[in-house]
Amino acid sequence: MSNLFERASNKLSFSKKGEEKPISNNYNNNAAESLDILSVSGNSTSSSSPAEKRNSPHLMQRKLESRHVQLIAIGGSIGTGLFVTIGSSLIKGGPLGLLLAYTFWTSIILLLTTAVGEMVSFLPVASPFVTMAGRVVDEAFECCAGYNFFIMEALYIPFEITAVNGMIHFWRDDYSPAITLCIQIAIYALINLFAVRLYGESEFWLSIGKLILCIGLLFFTLVTMCGGNPQHDAFGFRNWHVAGGPMGEYITTGSLGKFQGFLGALLSSAFTIVGPEYMSMVSAEAKNPRKTMPTAFKTVLYRLSLFYIGGALSVSILIAYNDPKFIALSADSSNAASSPYVVAMENLGIKALPDIVNALVLTSAFSAGNSYTYCSSRALYGLAERGFAPPFFKYLTKNGVPLYCVGVSIAFSMLSLMQLGSSGATVLNYMVSLCTGSQLLNYGFMCITYIRFYQACNAQGLDRTTFPYTSYFQPYSIYIATFFIWIMIGILGYTVFMPGNWAVDTFLFNYVMIFVCIAIFIFWKLFRKTKFVSSKDADLFTGIEEIEEHEYEYYAQLESEHKSEKGWFKTALHWLF
Repeated sequence: MSNLFERASNKLSFSKKGEEKPISNNYNNNAAESLDILSVSGNSTSSSSPAEKRNSPHLMQRKLESRHVQLIAIGGSIGTGLFVTIGSSLIKGGPLGLLLAYTFWTSIILLLTTAVGEMVSFLPVASPFVTMAGRVVDEAFECCAGYNFFIMEALYIPFEITAVNGMIHFWRDDYSPAITLCIQIAIYALINLFAVRLYGESEFWLSIGKLILCIGLLFFTLVTMCGGNPQHDAFGFRNWHVAGGPMGEYITTGSLGKFQGFLGALLSSAFTIVGPEYMSMVSAEAKNPRKTMPTAFKTVLYRLSLFYIGGALSVSILIAYNDPKFIALSADSSNAASSPYVVAMENLGIKALPDIVNALVLTSAFSAGNSYTYCSSRALYGLAERGFAPPFFKYLTKNGVPLYCVGVSIAFSMLSLMQLGSSGATVLNYMVSLCTGSQLLNYGFMCITYIRFYQACNAQGLDRTTFPYTSYFQPYSIYIATFFIWIMIGILGYTVFMPGNWAVDTFLFNYVMIFVCIAIFIFWKLFRKTKFVSSKDADLFTGIEEIEEHEYEYYAQLESEHKSEKGWFKTALHWLF
């Protein structure tokens, strides 16, 4: 076994261009005694050593193994949208519009994910992309970005809980929805309060189930299109040649209708295709994060291409976008019966498999809700750490769980009980509109943050090639992503501006988060009199000392226990990717 102590001390020596010295020596003045984002006290003058801080019972603990992070990275991208709401994109854009939309938006999110991966791997702290926003842009910008992300994650929880209940209706609906809603809320509370390791283990196995489902549906598509179905019908790409052609028409007809069909599919894909936020949020609780996180981000190309583009191609092959049964189910229901996969199975006369797929999709939705509960609580904790939320949200249990933050997330989950009222479905649809707008804003904020991070690295002479992970083709790739993401933010509710389509509620729920973020930014700017951060003064180094201490102890423990870094999971992952 190689000398692990030596690897721990030398593995990450970020250098100035043309120099070989590690940043802990070159930039001690920048990092000295500043705010440690992983410290609950937030006291920049604390004399405690990083080891003492980290071992405190009131700090978030690094307990997530590499296998947890890798599967969370994979599972975080697979939600209800990939199995159910992808059908709405097919109806609007047709098979070609769906495939073009998903391919294009997947490429944009890939460019963003690799950029954020560079920042997170460089400094894997709590709420990393939000924290970095304050360090390289402005404290007021960090405040509005942090609250936008928290609200988005918190509102996704009741959406997923309601989706699970709708999927149970696939089998039966002769019960009060309150039963399943309350049971799921209680399970989320137990998982997220008991211990972070329990979250990691539960997400690990739930993510494996989602991974199996995704791959299984891809094989199902291949087999059935070649004739492996009860009807022995080798239909191939027949559904690409239905009346009307491969491009669907949306809102209007003709060329403009086809273009708007593509736009409709593109806007729907923005809800389904998620970026780097779920991987990033676990960085503060991952073991050996500056090696674990780069590995997770390096798999993103294969993950995005396989699941999103492959999923879009599969759906376009399996079912026609003008299928009357599919259109009716999509309009009237949000349960798994409206999944294009389930409808295609029923059209082919396949028995039992629709029930299995429904069960696995239900598991996917449950897992997504669990992730949102985790991420929203950690986002609120990060806000409290930086002084943007009341200080009692910084309280942690002895296992490092932010107790009151989890409580707030669980409170948001109870919004799912609105389904018990006659207007519940309408309210939850508004939540989806809010979340889509917040998600796009979140990506827009990430783009601005990385651009400023990149400029700060150049201004301070950092050689990015020495970072644990370096993103592709910078700064051009982030400029491309920024342009298209902010265009998407602007056109999110464009239909409301068309003649005869104006509706106040539609306008508000598509654009209200823009006004909320502007209001938060202006309020904090005036209240705290913050200033924009210059590239030379940006703090890129606070927290690195504690991470280095963790790495030293991590490798020391491996050495003492005569263990290797690579287990069966890492070996398989490196073989695959």
